[in-house]
Amino acid sequence: MKIKAILNRDGGTFKTTDMAAYCDHAVRVFAKRGHELTCSVVDGPSIMETLERAMDEHQADVILAGGGDGTISAAAGMSWKTGTPLGIIPAGTMNLFARSLKLPLDIWAVLDVLADGQVRPVDIATANGRPFVHQFAAGLHARMVRMRNAMNFASRIGKIRASTSAAFGVMLDPPRFDVIFDMDGDGRSDERPVSAISVSNNPIGNNSLFFADRVDTGHLGVYLADPLEPTGVGALAFDIMRGRFKENEAVKASTAKMVRLHFPNYRKGAACVLDGELLRMPPDVEIKMHAGELQVLVPTAS
Repeated sequence: MKIKAILNRDGGTFKTTDMAAYCDHAVRVFAKRGHELTCSVVDGPSIMETLERAMDEHQADVILAGGGDGTISAAAGMSWKTGTPLGIIPAGTMNLFARSLKLPLDIWAVLDVLADGQVRPVDIATANGRPFVHQFAAGLHARMVRMRNAMNFASRIGKIRASTSAAFGVMLDPPRFDVIFDMDGDGRSDERPVSAISVSNNPIGNNSLFFADRVDTGHLGVYLADPLEPTGVGALAFDIMRGRFKENEAVKASTAKMVRLHFPNYRKGAACVLDGELLRMPPDVEIKMHAGELQVLVPTAS
């Protein structure tokens, strides 16, 4: 295969990596498997434009995107729109989509797995037409991200510390808002107050990082948390850390292929999170599953 690797040198692990040596090693690893790989290392502000141009040109059989979750999510959206198969080099803090694809999280080890891998279809979802590979979230998670982003941090450890501090802040003042929702367009809507909403690309597995064990079930995971007091937020956080959040009595879990959300008491400035990015939330959100429409390079089945 002809493969083009585009690596964000400002992304996580790559910040402390000799990128020239890394690219030389990647070229050799793929050449041993009979593939032709070219490598481009770009800065953060240039990564999206470079990825978009590479996919639009269709000059490679696979595009390898290397960086954090934001880079990978954006690359997946471009891949879905252009039909270009995507490979992932996880260089971020959480690397959630890479975990779902069962890829090694070590940037050196993953090269051997990808070089031996195969292209397979997996699922991708959209929120009001915008693609995502992990989750749409409103309420607790959005408030935590907003608080974290207001803090100063310049490293992976700093980001983790800021996230921890923000989580405690949210625990002391949990949000409460109303949502009207219907699933799969059955014409039946339900209204309820909640503290959190999460709609994930495939159901979340039993893990503490809130990622899907599989991304090929063809279903969204839909999770609503009842209005919570500070002690309830603490209990939910504890269950999330144990990988047992679906057993929390405040959480209602279900699956669907499409979800419509309406926020009747919508406030200008309300926020949501899409694959970790804080966005202004519209009063109406339609989330759809696009089963098997994303082509990705995954480990060869044993």
